[in-house]
Order: sequence, then C-alpha cells, then structure tokens
Amino acid sequence: MTEIVRRTIREGLPHPRGATWDGNGTNFALFSANATKVEVCLFDDSGARELQRIELPEFTDEIWHGYLPDVAPGQLYGYRVHGPYAPQDGHRFNPNKLLLDPYARAHAGKLTWNDACFGYTIGHEDGDLSFDERDSAEFMPKCVVTDTAFDWQESRSPLVPWDRTICYETHVRGFTMRHPAVPEPLRGTFAGLGVKEVIQHIKTLGVTSVELLPIHMFVNDSHLLDKGLTNYWGYNSLGFFAPDPRYAADPARSVAEFKDMVARLHDAGLEVILDVVYNHTAEGNERGPTLSFKGIDNASYYRLMPEEKRFYINDTGTGNTLNISQPRVIQMVTDSLRYWVNEMHVDGFRFDLGTILAREVNGFDNQSGFLKACGQDPVLGGVKLIAEPWDCGPGGYQVGGFPPGWAEWNDKFRDVSRDFWKGEAAAAALTPRLCASGDMFNHQGRKPSASVNFITAHDGFTLNDVVSYNDKHNAANGEDNNDGSSDNRSWNCGVEGPTDDPEIVALRDRQIRNLLATLMLAHGTPMLLAGDEFGRTQQGNNNAYCQDSEISWVDWDFGERGRDLIHFVGRLTALRRNFPILRRQRFLTGTMNEELGVKDVTWINATGSEMSDEDWADETMRCFGMLMDGRAQPTGVRKRGDDRTLLVIFNSHYDLVNFTLPESAGHATWTLLVDTNVPDHPGEEEFATGQAYQVTGRSVLVFALDSDEHTP
Repeated sequence: MTEIVRRTIREGLPHPRGATWDGNGTNFALFSANATKVEVCLFDDSGARELQRIELPEFTDEIWHGYLPDVAPGQLYGYRVHGPYAPQDGHRFNPNKLLLDPYARAHAGKLTWNDACFGYTIGHEDGDLSFDERDSAEFMPKCVVTDTAFDWQESRSPLVPWDRTICYETHVRGFTMRHPAVPEPLRGTFAGLGVKEVIQHIKTLGVTSVELLPIHMFVNDSHLLDKGLTNYWGYNSLGFFAPDPRYAADPARSVAEFKDMVARLHDAGLEVILDVVYNHTAEGNERGPTLSFKGIDNASYYRLMPEEKRFYINDTGTGNTLNISQPRVIQMVTDSLRYWVNEMHVDGFRFDLGTILAREVNGFDNQSGFLKACGQDPVLGGVKLIAEPWDCGPGGYQVGGFPPGWAEWNDKFRDVSRDFWKGEAAAAALTPRLCASGDMFNHQGRKPSASVNFITAHDGFTLNDVVSYNDKHNAANGEDNNDGSSDNRSWNCGVEGPTDDPEIVALRDRQIRNLLATLMLAHGTPMLLAGDEFGRTQQGNNNAYCQDSEISWVDWDFGERGRDLIHFVGRLTALRRNFPILRRQRFLTGTMNEELGVKDVTWINATGSEMSDEDWADETMRCFGMLMDGRAQPTGVRKRGDDRTLLVIFNSHYDLVNFTLPESAGHATWTLLVDTNVPDHPGEEEFATGQAYQVTGRSVLVFALDSDEHTP
C-alpha cells in the first residue's frame, strides 16, 4: 500500500498550467471545476513505486495548485482527483485511477492495458455506472517534470511565404524505418529524420514544408494490440504538450531530440508542420478507460449529451468529442499551440477533423470561440494554420467555410483530378480546381494558397496505387476488407495490382506524371505524400492506420524508375519556383481587365481558339489548354505584369489530339518545357504559334511563351 507522506508544500500559483520548474522547485497547477480535492503523486525513477502523495493546497478560479520546492526535472508524477462519481450527471471522478497531466511536457513508460485502467468495473451488471476501486498506477505511463533549456544556436525558421509553400506529408517512424543511411538505432525516430541524407532527399524534391503525422503522445488501442496491430498513424492523442517517447531514440531525451530534429530541418530551409488532434482523446466513450481528462473533470473536457450526460456526443466517430466551447479547454488547446511554436519552434499545424474546433452548441460556426481565439493571437497569427474541414457530425463538411487566416485541405481537388485522369470528368469540372477553387475560397480577402491541393494523403491509396488498383485490398487490417473507403476514384489501367506488361507499366507511369503535374501546376498550395515521388506502394491498402509494417514504411529501394520520377518531381517544383505566374496570390477569374486589355486566364480548345459555351457544355471534352497571361495584373496594384505566359495542355482522352498552339501577346514562339509522354525531354524545343502539336493520349504539356521581349 502506498505510504502517504506529509511534505513541505507552498501555495504556488494557478499559472502556468502543468508542472513548471523554476530552478528551485516545481509549481503544479491543474484545472478542474468540479473536483473536491487534487493530489499530486510522485514516483521513483522507474515509475513503478509511488513515493509520495501530496494534496494541492489552493483552489483559485477553478485551478488547483501548489509549489514543491525540492522537485526537479526528471521527477515522475501523476494526479489523483477526488469528486463525485455520478456518470448520469457527467461526473466520473475516481481517485483510485492515476491520471496524466494534460499539460505534461514529457512522459515515461507506456500504457499497459488492464481492467484497473477503467473507472468502472468491467463485467459489472451496472456497466459504467459501477465504481472500480483498483489502483491503476502500475499500468499507467507517468508524466515527467522537464527542463526546457535548449541551445538553438543559429537555427531559425525559414518563414516560407504561402505562395512558395509546397507541403510534404510524412510519418516520423515510417519515413526512416528502411532508410539505408539511417543507423539502425535511429530508424523511426526524430533523430533519424534529422539525418543528413534524409533531409537531402527532401530538399532534392523542391518541397518547402515537412508535415508530420501526429507526434503528440498517443495511446495504442487495445483491440488493435489484441490483433497484433498498432495505431500507426497516431490519431489517438492523450498528451497535447508532449512528443511521444516512442519516436525518440533516447526516450528520456524526447523533448531535446524533437527540438534537434526541428533545428536540422530549419537549417536546411525546411519548415515543420504538425498534424494535431484536438478533436478527441484516447479515452473513448462511457465504456472507455479513465486515463486523464475523464477523471480530472469529465463534464468540462467533453461534449456530453444535454439530456443524458452519461453519454458522449460523438461528432468525431471515435467515441468522444473535446468540448472546445469550454473556456479552459480552449485555453488548453491554444496554450498547446503556442508552446509548440514558442518552445519547440514548429512553423504550423494541420488540424485533424478541424470542423470540430469550430463547433458550438448549435453546430459549425466560423466565428466560434476557438477560431476567434486563434484569429487574434499574435503568436498563432504568424504560423500556418491548415484545417481538415470536415468531421462526422451534422453539417460537418465545411470546405471553404473557414475564416481568413486559415488554409484548408481541398478534397474536391483530389476527387476531380482523379476523375479527370480516369476519363470520368470533363474540362468544366477540372478548371475551377486548377484556379485554386475560387468558387469556394475567393471571399473575405482569402488567397489562392488557402486551397491546399492534394491527390493523395496518408488516408487512402498512394499515387502508385491510384493507378494500379480499382479496389481496396485491406485484408491485413483484420476487418475482412470492410474498413477504408470504397470510393477511391482509381483506375488500374487494365490489370489489378503489379504487372510486367510494358504497355500498362508505361501508361501507369504517365498517369502518375499527369497527376503530379496537375498538382504542381494548379494554383493553390500543393501537398505531396511522401514516397509518391518514387512510386511507393501500400499493396492496395487504402487504410493503413494500423500497419506499423512494411505496408506503411517507405521503401527506399526504388530503382531507376523511382529515380526518374524523383527527377520529374524536381522539374515540376522548379517550374513553380521559376514561373511566378503559377503561384500568384490573386484568383484567376478569366474576366477581361478592361484597363489593361488582358485576361488572366483563357481556356483554349484543340483548335487554338477560346472555348465556347458549346465546349463548356460538352461533357466529353477531355482535352483543353489553360493559357495564363503573364501581362495580367499580379497584385492589387493596377499595373501590368511582366511574368512569362504559360500554356498548360491537359489531355485525358485515350488517343492523340492535334492541338493548335494559340497566338498570344504578339509573340511567335512557344518553348516546350514539359511533356509527360516524354519525361526526360530537355525542355528547349520551340514551336511557332498556329502550329499543331500532337498531344499524346493521357498527357500534360507545358509551353512558355518566347521571353525575348514583352508586349507593352
């Protein structure tokens, strides 16, 4: 039995929240509006034995706090919180359960699933209304008091402007588990991601911002562990201030190791964006475990059913929903965001199920308390905020609905692009997506960069699999292939899965290049999925969330085919850098600027003429040109631009099309820069205006207008 020891404790302060070491001792502060007593529990270095249990003496503005003068960094701790156990009223206090500090900066150990981790007695006839008296401490990870000191030396954020941003989505563990240049002990870790050769590969691609799947401390679901699987993606957060120690080569240095990784990426000119999960926690619904928030103040932290507070609102599809309408919960989330910016030096965030964060009692509100808090915050106003603009609740799909200052994942770009290249969408469907989806984003001064365009992401097929499989193949997940979306808009080009047929292989490679070109040449912010640059496969698995295995790990043995594709991606990103017209921060509208006598974009048919109403109405239209005029006004200043004019031809028709190169701005020559049918084309061949170019079936071409002179 734990010996309860009296210890010298001072009143301390209600701020900041968490365990804060000041060089002499540690201040503990925990929010709980409904608790009757809070105890901090100190453990030995192994975390196995509870040494002392000290009651926090003060309660100020719903914050319990106290100061222990002799507690230093490295000390392991947790909380026990007393209060009513009345699930029907929304309260689930149980001091027999050791609880993790929501503000903990680091954790030691891992969760061992045991019935003692539940606040109720599993198997009891009263279910979650019963009360379990077993102590959960031996099965719980522990929080760690930290010293935040770190020498950043000359490392600085590259502060990449939105118009130059190209995101690269990857997973800390999966990206380096098979990388030959990463030493075995560093594979799958923050330190591994900071290895020179790994960073050099990312730099070679021309991307600017590395977006990491969740690295916040998270929990492995028991039902996955029972099947020999894990929560590989990590969308099961429990600690919003702590890097997960499983991603550290030295778990005791997880904070410092994360910071060192950020410094190495910054030194290479790369931003770090974190995928964050503030919409739910790992505690699940009323039958889930009591690990932290549920035992600290269930009624404050979670959205509960108004008439039946025993049960949870489940707009996330995971069992519970964080109550972002509660002021202290908003504060916790914004404190967490500022911590990762100020202390850990990250450059932005992608918000999983972001619609949840904008929900109030009556549903989605783009003037919600949380969005207002972010909008006025001087720290968060200087970093990238990207929403996944949907959730599982009513009215959850909100693409284009977020306020100024936010960018959003644009799944319509993904869907229409895939449909177009499999021959199931006409020009009229694709053209708005190529213009940064102004029909959704062009309001309130938002810029084209607000549309984060993607063809693939962690959730779904890889790019190789989009052109190799008609159907999902998720048998390895153990759910009889019932998990994952069946609406993949993919096309296997004639054979399901791998093949040696040279014609099918050539077609698949061209389709990959077509999709990549569509992504990189469209206005908006492109996002590339790691491994797509060399044809990574997940063997048709479109829901690899539980696959901490070679299904998900990036395979670096990609051969000549992969090297060629990497080179092609580099050419596309170079086009975005070198041709400002591809990344202008004004939406293309196709309307005539009467003052300048110029259209910013003109849509061209195969005869070289501007598309007619009849062309737009033709649902079989599969070949068209996008003529972006470099003379168009580039900013709000009313003056003519001096960028080079580009013509991009998209042909998803299965056969060759004779395309007449249009006249433009009095110039006589077009220079071919890209032809996805000839990926190693040197890009210097010239063609006269009015000349017909034979556009191969299913291909993209880029022409630049002769730049010797500009028409005044």
